[in-house]
Amino acid sequence: MANAPAFECVCEELERTSGLERLAARGTVRIALKESGLEAQHVRAAQMAVVVQRLLPDLLRSRGIASPEDACAAIRERLARLAEEPVAESPDAVFRRLGG
Repeated sequence: MANAPAFECVCEELERTSGLERLAARGTVRIALKESGLEAQHVRAAQMAVVVQRLLPDLLRSRGIASPEDACAAIRERLARLAEEPVAESPDAVFRRLGG
């Protein structure tokens, strides 16, 4: 199963802003999600924003990132743009809307 767009967005931005390598960034985000009881496959942008605000700074600090607050601010900004993007309807939803 594919990961949610919010998860991918956070991982990409974390790599860009923190200097963490791809696997380290993805692992860090997965740990934050696990601590919050969420899954990478189903997390939404609003949920991910809360995780980034409350859990991610401490995890980044423990990994030696010098300014985790700056990285998290950039991630939340990108998540806000992601949340504004229209969500594609599933084929089932389209057929339900058209059929009834």
